[in-house]
Order: sequence, then structure tokens, then C-alpha cells
Amino acid sequence: MVVERLPPLGVPLHHRRVLDAEPELPRLLKGRTRGPVFLTDRRAPAHTPTLDVCPVTGRARLSYRRAAELFETLTRPLAHPGITVPAELELCGGWTLHQQRHSALTHEAEDGTNSPTLLARSRHASVRSLERYARPGVDAVASHVAARDPRARRVS
Repeated sequence: MVVERLPPLGVPLHHRRVLDAEPELPRLLKGRTRGPVFLTDRRAPAHTPTLDVCPVTGRARLSYRRAAELFETLTRPLAHPGITVPAELELCGGWTLHQQRHSALTHEAEDGTNSPTLLARSRHASVRSLERYARPGVDAVASHVAARDPRARRVS
């Protein structure tokens, strides 16, 4: 499986780094075939919904707040590759889960996903609110136009 590490907003998409995540999955799953992937260090409290508890370990799904905190911290070196001093890196911000959401919607729009599907996927109420996230890049628009050019279809 290939996972793309998406750049912060404003960085061209061709600067994306690709990470081979296959070796990490077995470590994360630890033999589990169901339940949440990212877990807390402790057992889940009794009132935790069943879908948020690993049936094998009994540990709870990581909260969004904690996942966002860890993600931001762990992506600092990726967001600032020129900074190698840990003290300096701590002063910088990493990528955010919101940026990941933005990038995912942008990539889906570039791949031709229609607006109703993007609305359902993002849970936005209107196309206007979705508009700011789903912005295909210049290359994606050019590719879309070229693929639908009647002259190009006649030549093929």
C-alpha cells in the first residue's frame, strides 16, 4: 500500500513525498482483523461504545483531539525538512488533520469525483462551503479539458 504524505497548503502537489506504509500496518494492527487501528494506551472505560473498543485488546479508539495532537507533532520534520535542531522544530507547527481533509477533498475533485459525492463525503451542507476545499490544480483542470477535447477523441 502506498500512502502519500501531503504537503501543507500552498505547496505544489508535485512536491508530495510517497511513503511505503506496508511495513507499518502489521505493527499497527498487531494481528487484529477488526476494530479501530489507533488505540489509547489504556483499557476503554465501561461506557465506551462497542465500535470504539478493540475486541482483542479492550483498548479504546484514540480521540480526535489526541490524534490531531500526535499527527501535528509527528509531521513537524516533514513540514520543515530544513530544520534539524529539535528545539527549533518544537517551535514550528506540523501538518494538521484539517489539512489532510482539505488535501483529500482536493485530490478527489481532481480525480473527477462529482459535487454530490464530495458533499456527502465531507459532510458539508452546501456546495458553497465545499468550494474552498475542492480546488483542483491547474494541471488537473488542463488534463480534464484535454481528455474531453472532441478533436483529441477523433484522432485516437
